[in-house]
Amino acid sequence: MNAIGYHYFVDSEGDVGGLWFGRLFHFFLIGEGRQVFQVRGRWNRRLNIERLGEALELCDRWNRELLWPKCYVRVQDDGFIHIVAEVSTPFAAGATDAQLTTCIQNGLTYAGAVFDALDRHFPDPAEQAP
Repeated sequence: MNAIGYHYFVDSEGDVGGLWFGRLFHFFLIGEGRQVFQVRGRWNRRLNIERLGEALELCDRWNRELLWPKCYVRVQDDGFIHIVAEVSTPFAAGATDAQLTTCIQNGLTYAGAVFDALDRHFPDPAEQAP
């Protein structure tokens, strides 16, 4: 990620992550043999549990109509909803630097599109004029 000019961190569990457009993303190698590269982002806002139906409907529609990214709702212990988007790419035979760069850029771009749609559907009350 240094080669493409991205700033990132490595957390206490060894996971690589970063902030893009105020949204938290992590990068994982998952699956048996860790052959799947995944870009996973979390929307930078959370919703009250009363909005669960709307959030589920939006994610379901997105997943039905579009190939990337997969998005889903997580209900946290505090009763708030977080929405996650992820793009996974299998690389059983390995990947070139260019392929990995493309996967990172696609993950950030397509997850960003989900989060932009969420911003439109659930406007931030702090941004509304009194």
